[in-house]
Parts: sequence; structure tokens; C-alpha cells
Amino acid sequence: MGDGQSENQPLLRDDEENVSTISPIGPDELPPPYQQAGLPMVTCRVCQAMIDISGKREQHVVKCSECNEATPIRNAPPGKKYVRCPCNCLLICKSSSQRIACPRPDCKRIINLAPSPVTPPVTLPGMCRVICVHCQDTFLYQLSKKDPVRCPHCRKVSSVGARMSGKGMKFAVLALIVLAISLGVTFGTLSAAKSHGGGVYVAYVGAFVLALLLGSRAIYYFAMKVSHIEGPM
Repeated sequence: MGDGQSENQPLLRDDEENVSTISPIGPDELPPPYQQAGLPMVTCRVCQAMIDISGKREQHVVKCSECNEATPIRNAPPGKKYVRCPCNCLLICKSSSQRIACPRPDCKRIINLAPSPVTPPVTLPGMCRVICVHCQDTFLYQLSKKDPVRCPHCRKVSSVGARMSGKGMKFAVLALIVLAISLGVTFGTLSAAKSHGGGVYVAYVGAFVLALLLGSRAIYYFAMKVSHIEGPM
């Protein structure tokens, strides 16, 4: 599999042989995974053989054991795109690349790239495209939601923008208020608590536990990673 380094190789003139014009592989052309006998599988885009992707879902491409060619199973990394050479070599190059050279010694084909497939704009009202901070894949998100979002690709939770930091601040303020009240009530009634039995001590412990729970929730929201909205809102 080639990479962006192949762009540094000398390029041939347009009228020379071994020059091809092809389109990059768009997100809609990636093979969808499906279950077969309990195993996640994808179809090889070269020989159509089935490829087991168990334990490989974090990878961007997998290699076919039949033809030894690579097949993408996820969108290309940010700023990159996939290109399939006519010799079946899968290349990864910069999104801005217009010409690349196949690195295989028996090919060395110069590839003129057609314009990349354009992702259709979001037409649903109140929806936006979000780039997951964990896997860098893109998914749709409803802006009216205020809760953390779970990525449909990697299943990990993140915040969209700085919304969760605002929630974290609210929980932190509540935790401080509850803690202050708990301390005030505890020290203010400690001398009289002995005559009221153990129930008062249970109330003390409950108040401090509530403050601790609110504080841990605030830390959870503050530490949450942030996914970013793609393009202007």
C-alpha cells in the first residue's frame, strides 16, 4: 500500500504511456461490514473474497488473504484520501493531491486524480456533521441535544463543542453549595447531635455523599473529550 511519499517521485508527461485518470475512493464506496457466523466480515474490493475484520475495526484498511490487496473499511484519516491504482494497489495520499505515482516497481503508473466525491450537504434542519474526537469518523448530530453523544462508529462518548463543560460547571457549583451547607450544618449541630441519636449522623454522611457525587459528575464532564462540528454551524 502506497502513501503520500509517492508524490515526491518524478512524474511523466501527460502524453507519455502508463498515465491514468481515476477517481478517489469516496466514503459511500467503502464496503459495509456484516455478520457471518458471528464474525464481522467485509468483501474484498479486488477479488470479492470475504475478509474477517475481527479485532481490526480500529484499522483503516485490511489485507485480503486471497489476493494480498488492501481494502478500506473506514474513511481515510483527516486530510487524506484513498486511490486504487489500476494494478489494484491501494494508495493513501493527501486530499489536495492531483497526481500521484504508484510505488510498485512493476507498475510505476502516474495517476491523474479526478475531483474527489463531494459529500452531500446536510439538508435536515437542526442537523450538523460532527468529527469524532476518538476515531475521526464523521456522523450526523442534532444540535438541539444537550447530552453527550455516542459515536456510531467507535461507540465512544464525547461532547459536541464545549457544551459539557457548562454542565460540569453547574455540577461543580452544586457540589460546592451542598458541601458548604453540609459543613455548616455539621459543625453547627454537632454538640446537639449526641442527644438526637444516630439518625443525625446518617444525615451528615448522606449530605457529604451527595456533595461527592455531584463533584464526581462535574469531573466527568470536565474530563470528557470534545468532538468538533465540521464546517460552519
